[in-house]
Amino acid sequence: MFEHIPPYPGDPILTLNEEFQKDPRQDKVNLSIGIYLDDNGRLPVMAAVRAAEEAIGATSVPKPYLPMTGSPAYTSAVQELIFGSVVPNVATAQTLGGSGALKVGADFIRRYFPDSQVWLSDPSWENHRFIFERAGFTVNTYPYYDAETGSLKFDAMLAAIRELPAKSVLLLHACCHNPTGVDLNEAQWLAVLDAVEERGLLPFVDMAYQGFGAGIEDDAFAIREMLRRNIPAFIANSFSKNFSLYGERCGGLSLICEDQNAAQRVLGQLASVVRSNYSSPPVHGATVITQVLNTPELRAQWEAQLTTMRERMVAMRATLFQLLSEKVSNSHLDRYIQQRGMFTYTGLSAEQVDSLRHEHGVYILRSGRMCVAGLNESNVGRVAEAVTKVMQQALV
Repeated sequence: MFEHIPPYPGDPILTLNEEFQKDPRQDKVNLSIGIYLDDNGRLPVMAAVRAAEEAIGATSVPKPYLPMTGSPAYTSAVQELIFGSVVPNVATAQTLGGSGALKVGADFIRRYFPDSQVWLSDPSWENHRFIFERAGFTVNTYPYYDAETGSLKFDAMLAAIRELPAKSVLLLHACCHNPTGVDLNEAQWLAVLDAVEERGLLPFVDMAYQGFGAGIEDDAFAIREMLRRNIPAFIANSFSKNFSLYGERCGGLSLICEDQNAAQRVLGQLASVVRSNYSSPPVHGATVITQVLNTPELRAQWEAQLTTMRERMVAMRATLFQLLSEKVSNSHLDRYIQQRGMFTYTGLSAEQVDSLRHEHGVYILRSGRMCVAGLNESNVGRVAEAVTKVMQQALV
């Protein structure tokens, strides 16, 4: 019956992480998987999250199924965080993390915009392509990353967007672009949104790292500008990184609609999509997030710790850049400090990445993507030394 089914080749990130776990070297460094670790190399439990869980755990309450689109208190908190307020013409559903938001959005678009095609940045997070292709879409790419300079091909990107057919789905990263760490500035965002309006495109914004780029408010700039212009759009957000709640699978899908009536219809159809996928979302993580976002003291504590996390990543970028600059003559090393968020495209070749792993026990993706959130004061010197050696080997 199942002889025709091929073996799964594995996810390149998770497979590499499994290889890291089997590596017996004590000084190995894992900079592959997108998880924020503290300066001790541990997954942090945020103080505000711990306080919220303690408060929730003090009372034992029944846990019935949530509504298909999630807890109203949670979805209101999501709207307030990403839009700045609760907005009547926005339909928001609680989802299973950011990936669940992308999946629900893809299924919704496939049903109501069946002739549309999807356009991703080149490169983009690999799961973007998988999710939309599995939903039945033709997936294309638009220019984005300049591998030579480690910067943005903005003119080529904008020119490509201006040629897209109406109702094309344009996948955009709100901040901390995964995998490159290269973001648009505000002027570039305004130009892209002008093109979106002119061409009648349907933007789908993935915001998995709000607060990790320039801050909670600044990272939502493009989304709030879409709301201000009332541009119909999909926004997927995730709380895995900024709440360090990876395993709770908490996210949201929000649609900016023409008016409140359209938002009500859209929310009903989102409920239908959720019902056919996983029926309803889980309770615990959403309750914790709602408690934090709606309690002023916990909200302030969370924002302060999030700022500390962001500043630590910036500091690690600066340290790595300084250590490399002392030993390597490379005009494009400044990518380490110009790119933002958890990831940096190092510019290393697949062969250099293999050398890093085999000879030095430093794990990054073969694309050259490094998770700078895995750097700390104890390992950044070792990583810089290893990167220096593979760069110098390439010059011999």
